[in-house]
Order: sequence, then C-alpha cells, then structure tokens
Amino acid sequence: MDRTQKAAVIDEVAQQIQEAEAIYAVDYRGASVPQAAELRARLREADATFRVVKNTLTERAADKAGAEGLKAYLDGPTALTFVRGDAAAAAKALSDFRRASGLLEFKGGWMNSEPLSPEQMDAIARLPTREVLYGRLVGMVASPLTGLASALNGLIGGLARQLSQIADQGLVGGDAPAPAAEAPPAPAEEAPAAGEAAPEEPAAEAAPAEDSPPAEGDTDSQTETEKE
Repeated sequence: MDRTQKAAVIDEVAQQIQEAEAIYAVDYRGASVPQAAELRARLREADATFRVVKNTLTERAADKAGAEGLKAYLDGPTALTFVRGDAAAAAKALSDFRRASGLLEFKGGWMNSEPLSPEQMDAIARLPTREVLYGRLVGMVASPLTGLASALNGLIGGLARQLSQIADQGLVGGDAPAPAAEAPPAPAEEAPAAGEAAPEEPAAEAAPAEDSPPAEGDTDSQTETEKE
C-alpha cells in the first residue's frame, strides 16, 4: 500500500469515526473468514460495519477525527465496529457471537466523544434494542387511548339509546301535532287619565239658516200680510 492509498484509508476511517454513533473495538484473533462474514451480516441489520485496519492507520485516523481516546484500544489485532444505527443492537450482536464462538474479546469503545470500557460494552449489550423500546413506548401510549376510545363509544351509545326512547314516546320528531297558534289579544282602549274629562263626540253641524224651510206658522203670517 503506497502513501496515496494509506492517506485514502486514513480519510475514510476518520469519516467513519465522525459519522458513527458508537465504535466498538474487539480482538478478532481466531475468527475465520466465514465467521467474520456471518458477523458482518448480523451487524448490517443494526446499521453497523465491521472493519479491520492496521493500528497505525487507525491511530492517525483517530487523531484526524478528534477521537484520541480510541487509540488506547489499538493494541494487538483489533477490529472496529462502526455503529450508525442501534448501538444496543450492535453490541448485542457482538455479545451473542462471542458467547456462541468464544471469540471477539471486548477491548472498549467510543461513544458521545467519551471512551467506553469493556464492562460498559457488556452493559450496552444487555440494554433493550431500539425496536423493543419503540414497542414498549407505543404500548404505553396506546393503552390510555384505548380506554378513552371505549369510554367515548359507551357515552355515544348511551346517548343514542336515550334519543331513540324519546322518539318512540313521540316527544321528538315530525309526527307530533304542533300546538295551535293563539290569536293575539285585542288592543284595550285607553282609559282617560284621572282628572281629565272624557272627550266629547263632535256635534252635528247645523244647516245654514237661509237653506232651512220656513216654519208652518211663518207661512200663514206671510199669506195674511199679503192679503191686507
């Protein structure tokens, strides 16, 4: 590997360190190629990558990525697991493989810009995976919602039954006769206020004197005057 290839590896590993949520260092001695391929497949499900790089190149990559604490675990044959997804699921995959094969001794790791001890890696492996935690959270949230939905359904059903009973009794609906409208009361005549005289009805106008016919006595007197 020439200088250019080494520089490319250092840059690639430094980028993986920066992008990883967690990094686990293990001693891979004794692992066969098929076993390593099986482990890579398990880690891929947790969005993690299993990689073996020369310690000298990994040290330079750790310096470039600002993860100097990771260099303490680069002693002897070392493989790094770069976790981008579920840190607990990746640690569990490593722990299960170690239990089944007797290989992959935990050296330590790096998480949240802090080093991890082998004991801390074991503790992380015993944590519930993200999928399990999501399932528990959904169950906790759904339980009160289910009770609320049942209560609302019972309330709506009871209201519907009450409305049905009222309708059967003819208290609601369009079949019941509407009450007859009452005629408005006649307006009462206003009585004159105390101390005021009742208004007089207007008297009939007298006919003009010149148009009225002469009385019977007046006709006789006129006739006698004319005779004299």
